[in-house]
Amino acid sequence: MNDDTRLWFVAAVSLLLIFSGSGLAWTVQTDAGSVEVRDVTFSGTNGTMMSGTLYIPEEASSASPQPGVLAVHGYINSKETQSPFAIEYARRGFVVLAIDQTGHGYSDAPAFQNGYGGPDSLEYLQSLDYVDNENIGLEGHSMGGWTVVTAAAAHPDGYESMVIEGSSTGSNRAPEGTDSFPRNFAVVFSEYDEFSPLMWGTASASDVEQSEKLQTVFGTDSAVEEGRTYGSVADGTARQLYTPATTHPGDHFSTAAIGASIEWLQLTLDGEDEMDPSNQVWYWKSMGTFIALLGGVLSLFPAGGLLIERASTDRLRREYPEGKGMTGGKRYAASLLAAAIPIVTYFPLQDAAPAIIGLGWLFPQQINNGVIVWALGNTVITAVLFAVWHYTSNADDPSVSLANYGLDTGDGARTVGVSILAGVATVAVLYLLEAVVAFLFQTDFRIWVFAIKLLSPAQFRISFSYLLPLFAFFVVLGALLHGQLRPEGESRSLRRAMATNWLIVVGGFVVLLAVQYIPLLTGQPLPLGHPLLTILALQFVALLSIVAFVSTYFFRKTGRVWVGATINAVLVTWVIVAGTATQFPV
Repeated sequence: MNDDTRLWFVAAVSLLLIFSGSGLAWTVQTDAGSVEVRDVTFSGTNGTMMSGTLYIPEEASSASPQPGVLAVHGYINSKETQSPFAIEYARRGFVVLAIDQTGHGYSDAPAFQNGYGGPDSLEYLQSLDYVDNENIGLEGHSMGGWTVVTAAAAHPDGYESMVIEGSSTGSNRAPEGTDSFPRNFAVVFSEYDEFSPLMWGTASASDVEQSEKLQTVFGTDSAVEEGRTYGSVADGTARQLYTPATTHPGDHFSTAAIGASIEWLQLTLDGEDEMDPSNQVWYWKSMGTFIALLGGVLSLFPAGGLLIERASTDRLRREYPEGKGMTGGKRYAASLLAAAIPIVTYFPLQDAAPAIIGLGWLFPQQINNGVIVWALGNTVITAVLFAVWHYTSNADDPSVSLANYGLDTGDGARTVGVSILAGVATVAVLYLLEAVVAFLFQTDFRIWVFAIKLLSPAQFRISFSYLLPLFAFFVVLGALLHGQLRPEGESRSLRRAMATNWLIVVGGFVVLLAVQYIPLLTGQPLPLGHPLLTILALQFVALLSIVAFVSTYFFRKTGRVWVGATINAVLVTWVIVAGTATQFPV
């Protein structure tokens, strides 16, 4: 099979994965068409536009209003994250409104304003004539828990019960809880939750039953007993604790955590469908969007490969350059150093970011400000080490040029410019595929905490602020992988090169996660702290895996770093801007 035929075959496979996976996700999300899934927008306080998705079971109508549930995601997530909960609630006859908090997803920035958007969203849910206003439940994960607690305080008569996962009362602007507020209150706090000090004031999640704060809410002076119902549903004082064996982000991927929330809402809301909480199908949607994600990522290779093959200019590719990088033990040592530097600097540089880049119109996303400070710091460190190596090892060798590092510019700006356009066009194909999937199936490309979803207009503008720093990072990374660490007489095996570069780019983050999670899973706190950035590192593993494969493939295809660096910069910018919070008005 020649290269051209192989690329068309991979393109066909990628499309099959995208559309079969998305079809499966749609079937599960809509319960085979019996639940209407509808994206909505509504105006909140001070004209803030809020975005949400309604899940409307077929039995809901103005003549027969059904119980409603407001479902809210956590920090640096979006409404799609609550899909497993929403799917299961809607299957049981509940009308579900899953919202984007303010400053998240497609809701207006800044984040945290208007009670995170909770009070306005509860008002909107109450306004729907097919929702039973006397029968509304609230559900929220992490910061989404603070959102629904805030909504409950603003509208004390607007809900009947509440369940929060990985969250608490009385944290970060959320009202304090008592033995009667919130009404009919369940806490799902997982055994290995990373945020127990913040949420309930205990060193580890396994000790949450001993939390004085939790005991106050449960109206007891002793350890809270898991599975025991405290108080009375009829009086609105019912309380229950669930501690499924998972982590904070694992709540979205746990039948136990989701089942606990179903059980509580069925106990405290009046509904006709008493389907067993263990009867769950949401994971098939997750499987579908994961299959579509694999297809979407795979599509980058034939899209870019065929574009390069058919380009009318020869500026996109050159003869594959001879390797002039390190060899032997020095190469292995340098590879270990290259894997270590990103994780050694991961927490310190992101901690320093607020002092380096202030929130503002140009850089309005706090998490991504940390990411680009980390990226630029690693760019400088890697570039300096690369230069030292070059001038001590290769500078006097007349056979070595920028071409051996993938950095030659051919005939100058035109070569680089055409390469950048090719990279942008390659990602544009993926964006178009995601737009088609969103239109046809109302789904995106995702698995667990990692997602590729469409940008809002505001996010599209924001992307340009973060694009250039990331482009610089990926150019230098390309020179490191395909110049300094590519030895003379290298194996031409693409798969071997991809595996080696994956270990260099991603291996350090796998080690970091092991260092953090092995103690956590044995009942200890995270040894290095930083729970939010640790969870973010899970997404880094997924995203940097794509980066390693894209960089390697397109260097092999073009003999230069420019196309691969552009694809990675545009893709990573798209993913991180669409997937985090915007803290400054834009």
